[in-house]
Amino acid sequence: MNIWESIRLAFDAIRAHKLRSGLTTLGIMIGVLTVIGMLALIDGFNKMIAKQLSSLGTTTLYVQKQGLVMSHDDWMKTRGRKNLTIEDAEAVGENCPSVLRVAPIMDNMANVRFGKEEVLGSEINGTTPDYQYIANYEITDGRALSSVDLSHSRNVAMIGSTLVEKLFGNQDPLGKEVTIAGNRFEVIATLDKKGSFLGNDQDNMVIIPITTYQKIFSGQVRARSPRGSSVTIAVQPLDADHVESARDEVTELLRRRRKVPPAKPDDFGIVTADQLMAIFKKITAGVFGLMIGVTLLSLLVGGIGIMNIMLVSVSERIKEIGIRKAIGARKKDIMQQFIIEAVTLSSVGGVIGMLIGFLMAWVISLTLKLPSTVTWWSVVLGFGFSAAVGIFFGWYPAQRAAELDPIEALRYE
Repeated sequence: MNIWESIRLAFDAIRAHKLRSGLTTLGIMIGVLTVIGMLALIDGFNKMIAKQLSSLGTTTLYVQKQGLVMSHDDWMKTRGRKNLTIEDAEAVGENCPSVLRVAPIMDNMANVRFGKEEVLGSEINGTTPDYQYIANYEITDGRALSSVDLSHSRNVAMIGSTLVEKLFGNQDPLGKEVTIAGNRFEVIATLDKKGSFLGNDQDNMVIIPITTYQKIFSGQVRARSPRGSSVTIAVQPLDADHVESARDEVTELLRRRRKVPPAKPDDFGIVTADQLMAIFKKITAGVFGLMIGVTLLSLLVGGIGIMNIMLVSVSERIKEIGIRKAIGARKKDIMQQFIIEAVTLSSVGGVIGMLIGFLMAWVISLTLKLPSTVTWWSVVLGFGFSAAVGIFFGWYPAQRAAELDPIEALRYE
């Protein structure tokens, strides 16, 4: 008997016992749909986050007073560090050969108003002209910040597309004045749409000169400012090949400026898009590991069901096995038939589980506005899981069938 004939007989057996076969494959279906659905959502999330992180600049370094603080204890330990200052940013630009551009950044939240319209909780970024290029902000209309705006602390603003739509509608915002924290600002530019980052609308934002920001929000930033203000320093290396050298140069310079002893760790943090992506992938890897555990449990239950049903099938077909052996079937022929039946049974459950998993991921994506991506390797993984379960749990029943004595089998009633 060839393999295709064995597969045909396996489907005949499934059709002959539809309810029994359906209940048997239920565990396989649940396991596979869980892993496929979660893989589709996790892969979609990773791609979305990678795309959003690229908007920050894939090579850009962000130097912060506390860096990636992940716990309350870490925050308590690092909050007493000296502030980073505008002078630190200027020193980086002047003394680090691997650095192309540098921009100090300070940020706050404020309401932005024009006439009767008001947008709540806009992000106000005080910075220098280079920040526009470091952060990949494209001007759709108007002009960029200038050194004159900076030196004269002018009340001028570049605004994101969300503010343009909500405050001005069809009006041209250029030259008009918006009110931020009780101060009037002339709109000198509108910025191209960037979308959201981790749920934060990057277009609900205003860029103003950092000198103006200090005048309105923070006052002058000092290393030991009583108000605790610190700048974030955005550093753009010359190119991707100079990221590590730029990091080393910035680290060495700031350690000297901040008088950090050689034996002590850095008292500042340097964050890159790659670091953020690595942290996110660790989180999703933990979720994926949990789902694998749930899946393996489901597959174990499904595999036990398949073994049970195959043992029942062997008992029901003892006489058939005896006849086949009497007319020349070998042990390996009998084993092949029953293993193929077990694999077919589990694979049918796996295929149904994959289809339901993809459908589930699609429905969740539409309902909750979450991204999902179907990859070829998730299909291979789902089918491979189900086929492996069929082989593993079908082996013992198949061996038992192959070991039957043909004389005893022919006598069986």
